[in-house]
Amino acid sequence: MFRDKTDQHSPREVGRLYKRISRLKSLARKYKRSEIVQNTLLDISNLAAQVERAEDFYAGIQTNLNRLLPADNFFIAILNRETNKLGVPFFVDEKDQHPSQLYPSEELSTTLNSGLTGYVLRSQQPLLCDDDKFEQLLASGEIVSRGSSCHQWLGVPIFSSDQTIGVIAVQSYDANITYGEIEVELMTFISQHISGVIERVQYQHNLEAAIEHRTKELSVAYDKLKQEVTERRRAENLQKSLFEIAELSNATIDHQSFYRELHRVISHLLPANNCYIALLEDNGRELHFPFYVSQLNVGAPQRRPLADGLTEFILKHKRPLLLDGSDIKALIKAGQLYAKAPQLNYAETIHQWIGVPLFIQGIVKGALTIYSFTPSQTYQEKDLDLLTFVSQHIAAAIERKLSAESLKQSYEQLEEKVAQRTRALAMLNQDLEKEIAQRRKVEQQLVHDASHDTLTGLPNRAMFMERLAQAVKHVRRHARDRFALLFIDLDRFKLINDTLGHLQGDRFLIETARRLNLCIRSNDTLGRIGGDEFVILLDSINTNSDAIEVAERILGELSEPYQLSNQSFTSGASIGIAFSGHSSGDTSESLLKDADAAMYQAKSNGKGCFVIFDHSTSHQQSHDITLEIELREAIAKQELALQYFPVMALATQEILALEPRLYWQHEQLGKIKQEQLSNIAEHCNLTKELDLYLFDQLNSDYDKVMQQVDSKVQLHIKLASQHLKHKHAVRKLKNRIKQSYYKAADIWVFFNEKAFVADSDSHIQAFDLLAKQAINLGLCAYGSAHTALSSLSFLPLSGLKLDPSYISHLNNPQQKRLLKAHQLTASALELTLFVEGVKTDLHRQQLVSLGFEQGQGQALGESIDPSKLPEPSRSRSGSISA
Repeated sequence: MFRDKTDQHSPREVGRLYKRISRLKSLARKYKRSEIVQNTLLDISNLAAQVERAEDFYAGIQTNLNRLLPADNFFIAILNRETNKLGVPFFVDEKDQHPSQLYPSEELSTTLNSGLTGYVLRSQQPLLCDDDKFEQLLASGEIVSRGSSCHQWLGVPIFSSDQTIGVIAVQSYDANITYGEIEVELMTFISQHISGVIERVQYQHNLEAAIEHRTKELSVAYDKLKQEVTERRRAENLQKSLFEIAELSNATIDHQSFYRELHRVISHLLPANNCYIALLEDNGRELHFPFYVSQLNVGAPQRRPLADGLTEFILKHKRPLLLDGSDIKALIKAGQLYAKAPQLNYAETIHQWIGVPLFIQGIVKGALTIYSFTPSQTYQEKDLDLLTFVSQHIAAAIERKLSAESLKQSYEQLEEKVAQRTRALAMLNQDLEKEIAQRRKVEQQLVHDASHDTLTGLPNRAMFMERLAQAVKHVRRHARDRFALLFIDLDRFKLINDTLGHLQGDRFLIETARRLNLCIRSNDTLGRIGGDEFVILLDSINTNSDAIEVAERILGELSEPYQLSNQSFTSGASIGIAFSGHSSGDTSESLLKDADAAMYQAKSNGKGCFVIFDHSTSHQQSHDITLEIELREAIAKQELALQYFPVMALATQEILALEPRLYWQHEQLGKIKQEQLSNIAEHCNLTKELDLYLFDQLNSDYDKVMQQVDSKVQLHIKLASQHLKHKHAVRKLKNRIKQSYYKAADIWVFFNEKAFVADSDSHIQAFDLLAKQAINLGLCAYGSAHTALSSLSFLPLSGLKLDPSYISHLNNPQQKRLLKAHQLTASALELTLFVEGVKTDLHRQQLVSLGFEQGQGQALGESIDPSKLPEPSRSRSGSISA
């Protein structure tokens, strides 16, 4: 049964068995570790679908990583591909705070790029860094020391499609916790498998943030619209009430009925269950109460002398007040109320009280008061403002009512009338004395106005030119001295006047003058020589850079937003600079002309900049003026022609419409296209004339064009928004459309979306007028100004032309989603959507696959030039369409 001792294994065989057992244990540990790694990756992948926040996902990565190696000090840095900047969505460390808190004065991406994280990102290789390696990198200038020193630092790049998208890193501060090649392989292996999950979580996080941001925007837009509706209703109610008050003042009703009707009107605007009107007697020492109503059902107060009650408090301070019960008690305690007449104090039960003085002929003659007893009925500052506004009309109505009663009594009180006449003469004498004093002030003001601008108080053209002439004479005598002249023209001033009114335009000029004064020295001269033109004489400058520095400071100041009509408005300026000493024949007029020419060049360069005068500037201005004159002559001589560009069905490439565009065959400059023509016309105020010329040319080309295309083809015309500024321009445009050979239903008129956003009111009114003529209205360059969808819903629009910039990014998934959103919007609003800028057949195919039906561009058909076509076989018969 038992083996003999001679049958046992030899020592050599035992040794081999022990080695085999050791290898088996090593394989078992390896397989166990692989299983743990596999499970960890599986948990991380499942974690992306389970967590709701990106922070929870990154925390889950750390928890799972801790199962494989010590990762108590762990962070992830992710590269934003759009901004190319590093961010740290997750960071945990036992010693250091988050890098953004540790280095608050630096940009987070800069901090990370300068340390070990940036080194790993640049090298795209894993890095196991101990003290020796750290000192080596520090000495070579590859890194900058960041954070607390540690025992070991291990960082591994995260790759996605051969691009580094981030870094995952752990570190230890304990010498007993070390990392080796196994940990490097583990970290590298994990980083390769979590890159896709991180991108998916990051994309989901960005998508949710975008959805939340858009939801907030829509909520704000809805609240604004709701508030606007409420305010309009409130304004209509207020207007109706003011009409009723005006009618009451002329109504033939008795004294009591008059005040009862006033109370009824006030009650329509705000709660007025407790209300009274107090008026001063003519002697100014007594009060009487022609109207009184209270929830306590008590009688009206009797006539009484002035005391120190709430009514007298309003009369004394001559301004509206909103007081709470606590405010009234504090005034009583301070001795300002009911100290002399405590018997008048019935204010213990008052919750809120509003008192407004009534001004009649500029003098406080009484007070209008409403109050409440319970917290359920409260008043706010807007109620005080409303009652203050209405009180002016009530005071006027009371004044007219009292005047009518006074006139009625005058026949019975002749002696009192004589006394009133005497007092009136005395007041007239006082007025005459005041007028004499006023005339003296006017004479002094006239002397001042002769040399200063009346609006801003700055030196006017005459005074400024006098000082400029003195500076020129000084420089001639002292050749080493120099000065600079700045000619400033404000941008968008006409737009402010047209949209906000001349009062806001004056406020804009006054604020501009204040800002310009902040940019110059006390010995410099600032003047206003025209509507929106300012000039600055910089005296005693050392170099040209002094004037350039002032110009840059001015551009910075004027680019700050202006607060006009309770809204923020941004302007700017174009500046021309001329220096003294360039010619011995310089005069004040020539220097001003040079600065003006440089300013004109600055405006041509795109505004918001400055230009220093030289002879090329003068030459360019002369060239622009010549081109403007030639354009006027070309319009008068009918030298401009039209090209017709097709609008096609994208799928079948059938011509649906033609878009006419003007061009000018210039003798020296060659062919000048529509866009450049529009720019020239805008400078010389010929925009409307250019569009009306287009209509005339359409009629001239009609027969030739009709021989080339189907008669069912429609016409797309892009017009400038200057036609919509006032009703006369709109009427002229309507008449010109009526005179067209084309039927109104076949005409599409498009206006630029940016112009619509800048002046929505004019466009809305004009659209309503044009829509009655049965023409099709639309917006072009749609998407460039981001018009609110709510605006499109109530406009009489038939179509939209997308901005050509969308076509340049068709391969961008985000751009495709945006195009799809525009398509759904147009479909929901029953608008025809046209795509502009189709340059290639690939563009056309992509648009067809996205569901778009109509478009235009280089890839869609040849243009038609009637000037190159033979004369038609027969001329058009019949009269022009009405």
